[in-house]
Amino acid sequence: MQAQSISDVWQQVTGVQAAPPSWAVLTAGAIALAAVLPTAVWRYTRNLVTIAHEGGHALTAVLMRRRLHGIRLHSDTSGLTVSSGKPYGPGMVLTAAAGYIAPSLLGLGGAWLLTDGHLTALLWAFVLLLLCVLIEVRNAYGAVTVLVTGAVCFAVSWFGSALVQAFFGYLAVWFLLLAGMRPVVELQRKRRRGGAPDSDADQLGRLTKVPGVLWVTLFFAVSLVCLATGGRWLLRA
Repeated sequence: MQAQSISDVWQQVTGVQAAPPSWAVLTAGAIALAAVLPTAVWRYTRNLVTIAHEGGHALTAVLMRRRLHGIRLHSDTSGLTVSSGKPYGPGMVLTAAAGYIAPSLLGLGGAWLLTDGHLTALLWAFVLLLLCVLIEVRNAYGAVTVLVTGAVCFAVSWFGSALVQAFFGYLAVWFLLLAGMRPVVELQRKRRRGGAPDSDADQLGRLTKVPGVLWVTLFFAVSLVCLATGGRWLLRA
């Protein structure tokens, strides 16, 4: 790539793009909702939430100066992030708490970028974050899932028209905001049946002596606030 091309790309990434028409924003939201509510569809789209969930654990572990050993993503949409360090204390608590709120917080950050017209920056941020996750993935299924997701984001940002890029960006953010809540609901259902004794919420309960159900409530509250705030920003944009 020539120097002038690099300069053009940088200006595009840091520049401001026009907001799409309102029908595109609303249609993107409707499609995102259709990708979350039906169970037959959710069993596939949930993989995207798992990437964000495990990425949240991994990023927080690094920020808390824990040693990150890798991420595994499984075909049943479960995942595992392994880090080492103190098995107690604020660093461990924040690392354990980051997973379930990561998709919603990522969606809220994306909505904030879109309100300021930074569509290209949003798409490239997705590509960069997926690349960071890919480096830490330690199994084949996880690597393929992250690689395909990143390739789609890159292709849209590089080859897509302005309308295609805008529609994709709004679709991705709507999906993160809406999808962030469903895993929390599913978690509590499993806990009620005694099927998730080692869930993030129960680990946090053992670490902090705060009941796991209160951690689930916190996860849900954060996701709900992100959806309400981010959704309002998207509609206003």
